[in-house]
Amino acid sequence: MTDAEWAAVRDLLPVPAWLNGKGGQPEGYCHQQMIDAIRYLVAGGITWRAMPADFPAWDRVYAFFRRWRDTKLIAEFHDRLRGRVRASEGRDAELTGAIIDSQSVKGAASVPATSRGFDGGKLINGRKRHVIVDTFGLLLMVLVTPADTTDRDAACGMLKHPRARYRKLRLVWADGGYTGRLVDWARETLQLTLEIIKRSDDMSGFVVLPRRWVVERTLSWLMRSRRLARDYETLPASSEAVTLWSMTMLMGRRLARHRDHKVTCLPVAA
Repeated sequence: MTDAEWAAVRDLLPVPAWLNGKGGQPEGYCHQQMIDAIRYLVAGGITWRAMPADFPAWDRVYAFFRRWRDTKLIAEFHDRLRGRVRASEGRDAELTGAIIDSQSVKGAASVPATSRGFDGGKLINGRKRHVIVDTFGLLLMVLVTPADTTDRDAACGMLKHPRARYRKLRLVWADGGYTGRLVDWARETLQLTLEIIKRSDDMSGFVVLPRRWVVERTLSWLMRSRRLARDYETLPASSEAVTLWSMTMLMGRRLARHRDHKVTCLPVAA
């Protein structure tokens, strides 16, 4: 993590309980060391035991990762970053539209049979990442399920959460995999319009479809992290946490570039 990136994200980190006088043992490593180590693992796709000697011991880094996963601190950090990025782009924190999609990935041998499945459409044995993003492509929610879980079943459980959190959210774009009774259920139960964007019959080859390209771009962003090229995590919750860590890297770099741009564009005093 560069100094500019650390300066941009440092104030957004969750404050440890012991610093707030709520008890607990002081941490032995600074957050920047731990975050750099996790980012290295997510970006490079290494195993935990292959952590380079420049970082803290691998079991300490894993304990930090596990604690942030179980206490939802990584979700809190991710959401703060997303709010800061939206503010830097001049957008309101209360979004009104979102896009939903899914991505099937192969599961490694470390993925147990109880949490994996076979996607007959993509011919993939592994897991499926279901994501909801805003109109910038920033992640709102991720859910990891066996690959044989249908998009409609996953969306039925996912759409409730952003709808409850963002009261102005009224429209969600989706592809043809979300058609059927889900559209009526979302309208009647959540007062949410689920707009299906399909390819027309006269289209041939690659065509950029409105709104759908945004979530497809987000999925391609995630695949830049080699740890996400295949699902290596034993627990689906760990896979979701790795996805959030991947997005924090992207947003942190974006904030650092925006910060540098603001500094270089300051007017020179006469």
